Amino acid sequence: MWFFLFILTLAAIIGLHFWWRAKFSAQAERRAAEIETSQRKQQQTSLDAKAQQQVLFNSMLEGLLLLDRSRKIYLVNRAFKNLFGLKTELRGKTIVEALRLHELDELVQRVEAEQQVLDYEIKLPDLNERWLQVNAAVITNAAGERDGTILVFRDLTRLKQLERTREEFVANVSHELRTPLSLIKGYVETLLDGARDNPEVAERFLKIIERNANRLDLLIQDLLTISALESEKIKLNLQPVELRALAGKVLTDLNAKAENKNVELVNDVPELTANGDVNRLDQVLANLVDNAIKYGRAQGSVRVGGKKLDDGKVEIFVRDDGPGIPPEAIDRVFERFYRVDKARSRDQGGTGLGLSIVKHIVQAHGGEVRVESELGKGATFFFTVPTA
Repeated sequence: MWFFLFILTLAAIIGLHFWWRAKFSAQAERRAAEIETSQRKQQQTSLDAKAQQQVLFNSMLEGLLLLDRSRKIYLVNRAFKNLFGLKTELRGKTIVEALRLHELDELVQRVEAEQQVLDYEIKLPDLNERWLQVNAAVITNAAGERDGTILVFRDLTRLKQLERTREEFVANVSHELRTPLSLIKGYVETLLDGARDNPEVAERFLKIIERNANRLDLLIQDLLTISALESEKIKLNLQPVELRALAGKVLTDLNAKAENKNVELVNDVPELTANGDVNRLDQVLANLVDNAIKYGRAQGSVRVGGKKLDDGKVEIFVRDDGPGIPPEAIDRVFERFYRVDKARSRDQGGTGLGLSIVKHIVQAHGGEVRVESELGKGATFFFTVPTA
């Protein structure tokens, strides 16, 4: 009897042991699964945060560079890589290894000493002149120790180009104004000193004064025109324009100037109709034909022609048989105040703005301008405008 009770008790203990073991094993497995799930969630949250951080950094227009405490690259954004034209992985490299810019490495050392450096400008040593503005600061931890460095880069190239253009424009305008003003002032002083008592001399001086006053007036008008065109303040009065008739009017207006050089004017424009501002297109043609007469060959010819293009536009050209344009000047003739032959241009009374005005008017119509030339064989200026 006792033996039987002992066996039952032992069996119950063993059963109870395995039951508790199975129960705790299941709980342990559930706990392990919960811990693993929690870890996965934490890892996913961390990955999501890093991904969001990277998206945020890549959405910045400024280039961003983060260095660790050993001055090695920890993080860069897409804008930074685009600024420097980089494709490879940069993490773990020094600035000198990644960019070959010792000046930037020296800037980092300066930042560590001064805590921050603002509005620092650096010129990149590539073929196309490029400027960057750098704002940099030290990153510190809770204990106030340096934990790294952050540098933010902004491309200043466009601003530098605009500043140079402004300076060149002011210098050119000053020069163009100074020359006729000096002549006017000089001849007026001569007249006041007694030359007015000689009718023949006085008349000659007054004609020179009048010519230079007209040159000043033309320069001011051209400056106002190009300013209005560049700021898009001039609104085009678009309507159908008969281009052959317009070319005929322009050639008639300039016929007297052409006769002075024995230049033949030829209208080869077919019956084409453009959608444009007739007064502005008149200005374009008048500038081009006037230039062709001025700089073309004496006893030569100036020809105006055109054709319809396949892209819904018409192309007009003005061709002379003068000395032509040097290859190095082809890409610059439409710049403000640019002159192929400065001395000859001023003798002819030009302002240096005519072709720039032509370019802006044509572009306002949605067209393009270009020039083809070969030395000794004249020049041909082309422009396109939409068809009616």
